[in-house]
Amino acid sequence: MHHPSNLARRSPVAGAPASPCGIARRAALADMGLSLGGIALAGLLGGASRARGEVPVANLLAPRRPHFAPRAKSVILLFASGGVSQLDLFEPKPALVAHDGQPVPAELVAGQRFAFISGRPNLLASPYRFARHGECGMEVSELLPNLARVADKSVVIRSMHTTNVNHTPAQFMFTTGHELPGRPSLGAWAVYGLGCETADLPAFVQLSSGEGAKRKHLATAGFLPGIYQGVAFQDRGAPIFHLADPAGMSRADRRAAVDTINGLNADHFAAVGDPEIAARIAQYEMAFRMQATAPELIDLAAESPATLARYGAEPGKPSLAANLLLSRRLVERGVRFVQLIDGGWDHHSKLYADLPTKCAEMDRSLAALVEDLEQRGLLDETLVIWAGEFGRTPMLEGKPDPKLVGRDHHKDAFTIWMAGGGLKRGLTYGETCELGYRITERPVAVHDLQATILHLLGLNHESLTFRFQGRDFRLTDVHGEVVKDLLA
Repeated sequence: MHHPSNLARRSPVAGAPASPCGIARRAALADMGLSLGGIALAGLLGGASRARGEVPVANLLAPRRPHFAPRAKSVILLFASGGVSQLDLFEPKPALVAHDGQPVPAELVAGQRFAFISGRPNLLASPYRFARHGECGMEVSELLPNLARVADKSVVIRSMHTTNVNHTPAQFMFTTGHELPGRPSLGAWAVYGLGCETADLPAFVQLSSGEGAKRKHLATAGFLPGIYQGVAFQDRGAPIFHLADPAGMSRADRRAAVDTINGLNADHFAAVGDPEIAARIAQYEMAFRMQATAPELIDLAAESPATLARYGAEPGKPSLAANLLLSRRLVERGVRFVQLIDGGWDHHSKLYADLPTKCAEMDRSLAALVEDLEQRGLLDETLVIWAGEFGRTPMLEGKPDPKLVGRDHHKDAFTIWMAGGGLKRGLTYGETCELGYRITERPVAVHDLQATILHLLGLNHESLTFRFQGRDFRLTDVHGEVVKDLLA
């Protein structure tokens, strides 16, 4: 850090006006910048200061007070990349069955744009049986027998809608509140607002499974300091690289190397005041600690055989089931936000061949997560969400061959599932028309959902802002209302 005595030793800059005390003005301003950088670093590091040769203890993710009493402490978001077919899972439509194969009413699609279908396509009924489950009577497809079992612990929103019919902008909208890249993700905003309850693991973790699931851009920190970006665990091999030190390097050697690197980084921060350097210091410290904590975290063999069987997870074998079990282990160790990206939900064709497979991969383990969290007393403080970027059309895409049928993207009405974290239990919210095309009751925009998630975490979405390029930004932009009917 800069010492004031350096001012007396600094040589005047040639041609610069001298200050009244005989110090060159440019030199004085430069040292003021260094001092301000030092003050900023001390703030970012939890008030720690450092003498030459000492490395500050980074505390960038220390827990922060919410705006009001939270209902949830952490979030597990299972993001079904591609878009879930709500009409085959959560919305039985007898009228769609009655008019299966007939042209969609012209007034529904007049002036509408779709990703792949055009003209006036035919309606497509679901072949799956639906039944009411639990005391709440929630309607669930036969493809989700295990989620049906936890119906009384669940919330289903049938009236979600979004702004774009294409995957990437719709995924950005759901995870960052904006269709274009560059904005912070929901997980980054949550950690920025609340910090983290562990110093030994990342505050925001992203896990991947399924085809084409590596979506690191959905865990971005955007214009927030990089410390708030999600840390992506690998979906093949070891989830985290380089947990073991190289042969011949002791822990003392590693500690000395990290101290040296962070000392140089701290000097650089004092010189330029870039918060990304402070974030880098914190990440080196985190990486060092994770070499001790992460091996135990990712060792699913430590779980009981009964727990592994309930999830359908096998130690050492990557899967969505393993990731959902790992997400429980993460939140119970204080991780704030776990985002699981599961690919393979984009069913333009082979809907009836591929959807049952995807549901079988997810249904058992997601229900197990809910029951596991409740058994451990964590469900009330953990918000669990399963959602895609949009839904699927009630119209056929492609040929009517049962082996090839599919549904196109549908942004105007889709369904998400949630549980825990201060939500009402056994609630079905919102409704669509008899064909499942338009919302008829209690619409919920993506920004409304984001505002509600932040509210459950104790954060006012209108007050959680970050100044960038001359104005205050927030996750919900200038939109969003908390859906109070969802709150317990």
